[in-house]
Formats: sequence, C-alpha cells, structure tokens
Amino acid sequence: MDIEILGALVVTEGGISVTPTMPKVRQVLALLAFFADHVVPVSALTEELWAGRPPRSARTALQTYVLQLRELITAALSAQGPDKETVSAKDVLVTCPGGYLLKTGGGASDVREFERLAGRGYRAVGDGDHAGGARLLRESLAIWRGAPFADVQLGKQLEMEAARLEESRLCALDRCIEADLELGRHRELLAELTLLVSRYRTHENLCRQFMIALQRSGRRSEALDVYRKLRGTLMRELSLEPSVALRQLQRSILLAHSDGAATAAELASHVTRAG
Repeated sequence: MDIEILGALVVTEGGISVTPTMPKVRQVLALLAFFADHVVPVSALTEELWAGRPPRSARTALQTYVLQLRELITAALSAQGPDKETVSAKDVLVTCPGGYLLKTGGGASDVREFERLAGRGYRAVGDGDHAGGARLLRESLAIWRGAPFADVQLGKQLEMEAARLEESRLCALDRCIEADLELGRHRELLAELTLLVSRYRTHENLCRQFMIALQRSGRRSEALDVYRKLRGTLMRELSLEPSVALRQLQRSILLAHSDGAATAAELASHVTRAG
C-alpha cells in the first residue's frame, strides 16, 4: 500500500485507489494512514471524528466506516488478479485489541521519504557538505504537493499532526536556504524568499535570510524595508519587537555601504522609518 498525505490524501493498493469520498470515512483513513503500521486506538479515532462529543452510535458508525474502507481495499485486491486472492482486506486493515492497524506491506509513504531525505540533508550540512545537503533538502521539499491532508476534514488529532508536518517542512526549508546562502546563491534565492516572507509574515528567520540575500545582491534599501515591514507586523499583531539578532542585522546593514559606511542622512532616515 502506498500513502501520500503531503497534499491531497492519496492511498492506493497495487496502484488502485482506496481513497473514499465520504468525509468521515476519508478522515478515518487519513488518521490510519498517518500512523500506518501502528495501532490507532478506537478512542483516538472517536476523538478525531467527534471531538469529545461522540453520539451514542459512535462505535457502530466507526465500524461502518472501517467496513466501507475494507470494501474499497477488497475491490483493489480483486482487480490485481489471482496473486492477491490469498490476501483479504482484513489482512490489510487489521482489527486489533482496542483499535485498528493499516498495513503498508512495505509500500511507499511520502512522509517517510520526506523525513529520510531531510535527515540525510541535515547530516550533510552538519558535516560541512553544504552543496550535498542543499540538494537532499530540495529533494525532500519537492515531495510536498500542498498542505498536509489538504482535502480532508481535520479533527484535533489531524490538525496537530498537520501543524507538526508543516513545522518539519519549514525547518527543512530554513536549513536548505542557509546552505544555499553559504554557497553564495543569494541572487537565486530572492524570488523564493519574496514569496516565503509574504506567506510567513512573522517568521523572523526567513526575513533574516531575505535581508542577507538582498544585502549581498546590492539591494540594501530593500533589505531594510523587509525589516521595517516585519517590525510593523510583529508590533501590530503580536505586540513584539524583532529579536536582538535581527535588530543587530538591521544595524549592520544600516552601517554598511558599498564603499564602507552609510551616510548620516541615510542612517537617520532608516532609523526614523523603523521606529
């Protein structure tokens, strides 16, 4: 069984889709797929589906959803020919004491592949191989097709896991950009960082990286504007000042100039705008 959750939910058995269209059945499959090859307790499934307010028929409804998933798995197994006749849907979606387990049988998982490649990228960067690390991290990020569980109705459990996955993606992206900056690829990063800073408006490290890339590309004034906009957003939305490290970077850019130092007029102008 192959599983893709970094984007729309796609679960296939032997290349044949077993992804349901009914929202709650899809939700059950999403949680089972995320924890594939591990038992998911009935209590976790119930909480995901009904958020602490299960109806009296919750257990029966959950059993019905599992039955519908098994019907889809049965159809996929049957379509693969006689070689699959010895395997039943109950062997793939297993009833266990207190829960259910979805077996992948060694199939592909986009989350596992992302984590494998990102882990290798982190290690490469840690060993000083910035080019190899950046390549591996880019490969890991290319696996993403959109937001996790993009077409699934999310309960608390799936929301939490989706947020965790998004954070993992941001960490990989952050490390990749750092590696590219180490390799002097600041100009190549400008378009990407423009989009990222617009999307993650309070993410200080992305702004820091954008400021560095702009400064190194000879666009010092634009780098200072990035700081000014971030500070305004942080103050307006969170009542926070930028970090000390970011303020120090702003200061160093203010004092820098193509021939060594900024003019007093420029310094005063940007300090006034930032304040």
